[in-house]
Order: sequence, then C-alpha cells, then structure tokens
Amino acid sequence: MRLPIRARLTLVAAALLALVVAAMGAFLYLQLRSDLHTTVDTGLRSHAESLRGDPGRTAPTGRRIAESEESFSQLLTAQGAVARGTPAVAERPLLTAGEVAAVDGVRFFDASIRADGETVPVRLLATPLDDGRVLVVGAAVEDQQEALARLLVLLIVGGPIAVLLASLVCWQVSGAALRPVGRLRREAEAISASEPGRRLAVPPTRDELTELAASLNRMLGRLEEAVRRERRFVDDASHELRTPLANLKAELELATRRARTPEELTAAIRSATEETDRLIALAEDLLVLARANGGELPLRREETDVGALVDEVVRAFGPRAAEAQVSLRTSNGVGTTSVDVNRIRQAVGNLVDNAIRHTAAGGRVEVSLREADGVVVLEVVDTGPGFPEEFLPSAFEAFTRADDARTRGDGGAGLGLAIVAAVAKAHGGTATADNGAEGGAVVRITIPRD
Repeated sequence: MRLPIRARLTLVAAALLALVVAAMGAFLYLQLRSDLHTTVDTGLRSHAESLRGDPGRTAPTGRRIAESEESFSQLLTAQGAVARGTPAVAERPLLTAGEVAAVDGVRFFDASIRADGETVPVRLLATPLDDGRVLVVGAAVEDQQEALARLLVLLIVGGPIAVLLASLVCWQVSGAALRPVGRLRREAEAISASEPGRRLAVPPTRDELTELAASLNRMLGRLEEAVRRERRFVDDASHELRTPLANLKAELELATRRARTPEELTAAIRSATEETDRLIALAEDLLVLARANGGELPLRREETDVGALVDEVVRAFGPRAAEAQVSLRTSNGVGTTSVDVNRIRQAVGNLVDNAIRHTAAGGRVEVSLREADGVVVLEVVDTGPGFPEEFLPSAFEAFTRADDARTRGDGGAGLGLAIVAAVAKAHGGTATADNGAEGGAVVRITIPRD
C-alpha cells in the first residue's frame, strides 16, 4: 500500500530530524566530555607542578602533601609503596607497582577509589620525580560524570520528544500546503463534458500551486478545443455523408417508382454508382484523418523514385487540366527516398486537384520537387486567386474551405489539405500554405530524406 504524500513527507522529515538530533546530541556529548576532561587535566597539571616545585612539601616527613575537597595527592616510592599522601588516600597506593614502574613521563589514568565508605571515580596524573619516586595527583570526577549522565538522559528523552513534536508540526504544515492541491483535484473531478468552459480557481499565492493551476487550466483549454474539434468533425462528417446518401436514395426511389426505359435505368444506376464512389472516397478520407488524429496513420515505406512518382501523378491529371484550359507543368530534382507510395500519391493528387479546381482558364499550375538541407520539398503553385488571409491559419483543418459559398460538388468536402498535412506529419515532415508574391496559392510539404 502506497502512503499518501503527506505521510511520506512527515516520515522523511522525521527521519532527517532524528538523524540531525542524533548527530548533534553525539557531538554535544563528546564535546562536553572532552571539555570536562581538559578542565580536569589542566587542574591536575597545575597541581602537580606546584607540588614538584616545593621540595619541602614532598620531603619524607609525616605531613600531608596537600588537602582539598575534590583533589588529592600521593607520593609513591619506586616500588609502589605510599610514602605520604592526603588522608583520604594515605593508606592504599593509587597505582599498582607495575603502573609505577611504567611511568616514564607524565601519564593520566582513570580509576575508582574508596573514600568515606563509597566508591568515587577519579582522574589521576602520575609524574616521575628525579629521585625515582612518583608523584600522583588526582581529582574526583563524579560531578562531571553526573553532568554527562544528565545530558545523556536529556538527549535520550528529549530527542524523541523533539522529533515527535517536529513531526506533528510537519504533518500540519504539509496538510496545509497540500490542501489547495486537494481543492484543485475536487474541482477537476467536478468538471464534466457538459461544461467544458469551466476552469480551476487559481490560488493567489504566486507559487508552484499557482503554476500548477494555470497549467491545468491550459490543459483544460486544449481538451476543450480538442472536444470542440471532434464534435465539429463528427458534425461535418455527418453532413458530408448525408448529401450523397440522400442523393443515392433519391436515385433508387426514382428508379423503382415507375416503369422506366433501359436508358433511364442505366442513367439512374450510373448516378447511383457515382454517389457510391463519392461515399467510398469520403469514407476513406475520414478513415485517414481519424487514424492521423490518433497518431496511428500506417505507413508502408519503400525506396521509391519520388520524382517519377510525382510525374506519374501529374500526368494523370493532364486530361483534367486540358479540359479546364490550365497549363500543368512539373520539374523535379530528387531521386530515390523512403516513402509510402500510396500516401504520397494521395497527397500530391489532392494538391494538384485543388490547384486545378481553383485556377481559371488560361492559368497554370506548377509542381516542383527539390532537395534542400536533407529534406524533400514538394511545392505546388497556381495562378488562381490564392487563399483568403483569414483562411490560412486553419487551411489544414478538416472540412475547411477557402470559399464557403462554393458548392460541395465544386469544392469537395474540405478534406484535401487536411489529408496532405496528415501524410506529411506521418512521414515526419510538415505542410504549409501561403500566397505567392504575385498572387496565387503556394502549398508546400517537406519530408525528411532517410
């Protein structure tokens, strides 16, 4: 089970804080212990120096060497016997004979001694004298150890409490920080297809949440536009399909309404066949666009002489151009490249068909093919009226026409340029539409050369 973000943030913060508290506690404990040892050692050194500098105080008499509530001293023979010392430690040597023999310089020892019926932890400093004896000074460190013990208890008890309190604060803070995210989520879930224009409330905090809400609103805008285009696509497709279907039904009804001559039946069947062909072509175009919009337009690439392919398509439109009294020219300088032959033929055919349809008698259509910067450029230029400026931004959208007043019989369904753009995109290229400097339309597609 995956924990929510709030719980994960709290756990991570608690773990990091626990590590910091543990590290700081260990550092504080060790630093305090070191400082306490340094203070005690400094006092012991000073005490030892004061005794070494006063021969009378270390002479073999019955007097005590030094007296203090927390410090003491002892003078040991070379064999480890007590020569004299403070009353609390005058009976038993502070060091063993082996430790005394090993003292060849200033050395520190940690030990415990019995004093006033209790065991007291002490810190000892042993200093060898010139006559072979060893001067031992010491100090009780019970207070220092108690201070360290209290600090350790404080860290053991207070550390987890601090971590717990910080975790509670983190839980509350993260909850407050994520509350706007929850609100955005609820608002997003409330938005339905019936209200595509609804947007999320943008927090006025000018932080990451503001950017998130703005990004979601932009996404909703794109989705709204996609829904609008899909609805328009369905509406336009239904409208385009309704006309040939109605014509086909009318022809069949007229053919069966009364007795007809063979010539009349043949004409009716021919008209119905034309409407059927139109339906088939429209259905195929819609299928291409539907696949292209889904990013799944299939391609069957093969090494093809693109120049020869374009010449073949242009020659097929020769009779059509002659009938429209339009000069059709072609030029190319491209050899073999990897393309889908049928898709390229369809795209070139759509471009040439549009150019001839919109070019007046006496005009010309030029189809050129060239290679530039590693891409194949196909350009179709005509001497017609060109594109209206307001049409250019939507030239490659489905069911758009440069002249809405043009009948569907003359202007087609408005799918030609949309299919051209789909074919170019499927090949990894682009499609652009513009007007020439001297008038006329210019449509250009580019395909990367593999």
